[in-house]
Amino acid sequence: MAEQLTGLAGDRALLGRTSTAERVSDILRGRIAEGYFPPGTRLSEDGIGGALGVSRNTLREAFRLLTHERLLVHELNRGVFVRVLTVEDVEDIYRARTLVECAVVRGLGDPPYPLDALAAAVAEGATAAAASDWKALGTANIHFHRELVALAGSERTDELMRSVFAELRLAFHVVDDPRRLHEPYLTRNRQILDTLRAGDRHAAEELLATYLADSLERVVEVYRRRVGEESPGLS
Repeated sequence: MAEQLTGLAGDRALLGRTSTAERVSDILRGRIAEGYFPPGTRLSEDGIGGALGVSRNTLREAFRLLTHERLLVHELNRGVFVRVLTVEDVEDIYRARTLVECAVVRGLGDPPYPLDALAAAVAEGATAAAASDWKALGTANIHFHRELVALAGSERTDELMRSVFAELRLAFHVVDDPRRLHEPYLTRNRQILDTLRAGDRHAAEELLATYLADSLERVVEVYRRRVGEESPGLS
């Protein structure tokens, strides 16, 4: 935890003069998504508050916001922990992803579509794969889907899926072979991008629906093996 808090202190500058619980929660959300605080980690109020230079009340409000987003869990007389997902949680995350992401592609309207950010996410993934940086590839994959959702041009949808993708990262951090999990989807991301470039949103939606179904099956298989539905500490 000492090493984590030292790194977190570097985020203090991000708070600026308008330090709020929302901004603190943004920082912690990002750190949790990066795996800086892995699932099951107990978050120290004193340590994190000191590293960020914020009051206990501000930090508790940030914890409350992230608990509402299902990223943290408060355990009576024990403290606040980064949430460990159950298999049912993972299945529900993918249910939400399928409903939203497929609806976004279905509702794109007539081409051409603004695909530069989507293409950049594919390029980011290719760079990570070339460097055998499988954690970075997983991040690039999340970026691809975030930019796909952004095609809807809806701040509310972006906000909704920000939390969903952050939860998804909690599952990814438990996986013991990130290359096997993420590498196959680089090619499939590129296929979806190329299909949208061709203006065929219907075919892109079909590719995406199959993609998400296959991804769910793979993640659940790995997750069930690594965590198990009956493991202690699941919240």
